[in-house]
Amino acid sequence: MELEKLRADMVAAMKAKDKPRKEAVSSLVSAVKKIAIDEGCREDVPAELVDRVILKELKTVKEQIDTCPEARKDLLAEYEFRYEVINEYAPKQMSPEEVKAYIEEKFADIIAAGNKGMIMKHVMAEMKGKADGKIINQVVSDLCR
Repeated sequence: MELEKLRADMVAAMKAKDKPRKEAVSSLVSAVKKIAIDEGCREDVPAELVDRVILKELKTVKEQIDTCPEARKDLLAEYEFRYEVINEYAPKQMSPEEVKAYIEEKFADIIAAGNKGMIMKHVMAEMKGKADGKIINQVVSDLCR
């Protein structure tokens, strides 16, 4: 995902007077800018950094949904809308089946050792941003049995 696409969508939401969508996209743009400044690439923001920030924001909103009190239906609806908007921009994640096939193909020699810690070290370095860490952990646990 490119930062310019996010900015263009934010402007489009402003013109359409779609305040909730504008706020969700605006928060993504702000988060990307902050991380870009922290990492020293303020002028030329790479697409992988944008994707990484989008996944982090998606995870944060998911946690907000999970911890939202039952009585706060308005807040829950706001979080769910924000999750849907951010999810539109998130890079596609691999399914558990795809993760298993990828790990078995690329890391067959490491899997043979059966050391989960060593497997996770290699796999997470390779698959960061391509699949959810919980899914990767579950697949590796199943393979080590």
